[in-house]
Amino acid sequence: MESEKRIHKYSLNGKNIVLDINSGAVHVVDDIVYLILDYYKNNTLEEIITLIRDKYDEKDIFESYNEIKTLEEEGLLYSEESSIGNIKYNEDNIIKALCLHVAHDCNLRCNYCFASQGDFKGDRSLMTLDVGKRALEFLVENSGNRRNLEVDFFGGEPLMNFELVKELVRYGRKLEQKNNKHFRFTITTNGILLDDDKIDFINENMDNVVLSLDGRKEINDNMRRTISGEGSYDIIFPKFQKMVNKRGDKDYYIRGTFTSYNLDFSKDILDFYNKGFKKTSVEPVVTSPDKDYAIKEEDLGIILEEYERFSKDYIEIKKKDKDFLFFHFMIDLKQGPCLVKRAVGCGAGSEYMAVTPQGDLYPCHQFVGDEKFKIGDVFKGIENTEIRKEFKKANVYNKSECRDCWARFYCSGGCHANAYNHHKDIMKPYEIGCEMEKKRIECAISVLANLD
Repeated sequence: MESEKRIHKYSLNGKNIVLDINSGAVHVVDDIVYLILDYYKNNTLEEIITLIRDKYDEKDIFESYNEIKTLEEEGLLYSEESSIGNIKYNEDNIIKALCLHVAHDCNLRCNYCFASQGDFKGDRSLMTLDVGKRALEFLVENSGNRRNLEVDFFGGEPLMNFELVKELVRYGRKLEQKNNKHFRFTITTNGILLDDDKIDFINENMDNVVLSLDGRKEINDNMRRTISGEGSYDIIFPKFQKMVNKRGDKDYYIRGTFTSYNLDFSKDILDFYNKGFKKTSVEPVVTSPDKDYAIKEEDLGIILEEYERFSKDYIEIKKKDKDFLFFHFMIDLKQGPCLVKRAVGCGAGSEYMAVTPQGDLYPCHQFVGDEKFKIGDVFKGIENTEIRKEFKKANVYNKSECRDCWARFYCSGGCHANAYNHHKDIMKPYEIGCEMEKKRIECAISVLANLD
């Protein structure tokens, strides 16, 4: 037991890494320190010398032991957990981000679509200008003193209602001036309807753009098909290339989904990179476990090995090209968020909400269409305060599975939608997702250790 769950140690990519769980301190150590940590808390120095003197010189053991002791005294190893009692999280119910479902319709028929091919298990519909404007006003009115606000244009496929997107960007700029706010706009698109005019508008007005493509042509076309049943890759790929080439240094991600059909997903990431896309993300599918493409427990070993294998390739590429980014291997060890934020995660249902074309509010886009998660609407405001309270309580201190997990302050308890899909309970984390996240964290830190 790693000293009562206060540290986590592992070796990966030629580095011995020790995490101090509560302080967030990360140490890259030599072999002797790494070994002594196995005995440090339960044995005296003399006992440790006896245990490992066949491997190391007594003087080196003494020096390494004192190095560990100094780190402990400085609060950088075996640190105590901060006592914060009941988390006081977003007591003023500030909302800082909305996901606007401008179109509950789509021009693709992706097999794994959580939105039921765009309509979220309801009628296909488009958001009106009145609803969209009211959503932006609702965000401003509920943002308190926060100046920077996030708005993601989402679907379905938001380009199917692109005139509304343009109108809302213009309206948002007016609201900024009147209310001393700043909107950071993002759009997520499958690219089918992209043309030069849309590319230029998006590149000028969107702080970030998420481009949905699953990687290699055969992988993409197996899951992401047009309405007529044909593969979408050849339609989308050249449009995404044009957009990224014209985007300059502004943010974007090309984002794929891996399923049980492409557990060798590192090949898809590398395919993105080799074709000129340097900001990449490939996410595990979010779906109910009965689907044939769902990730199952027996897939986990292959997936964890795949992350480790890719981390080696990633390090070698990053040494030559620092601009290559894989979302899950990006980790900030110096400017991390406060303890409360580390404990509560994404803020779904509290700081972040999704808005349907009719103006209904849900905790996030993954819950849209499930009426029991409806929180209210942008006209009347929050009506189901119990749902909001439930999501606000979904933190690592209230989840028994998270309480002693070394990764709790990195993953913040995991995805609520994954938990609900697998356990019908947002308080019970999705175990397979937990194991993937822990491996991604280990890989991410080992990458930094090799590039530092």
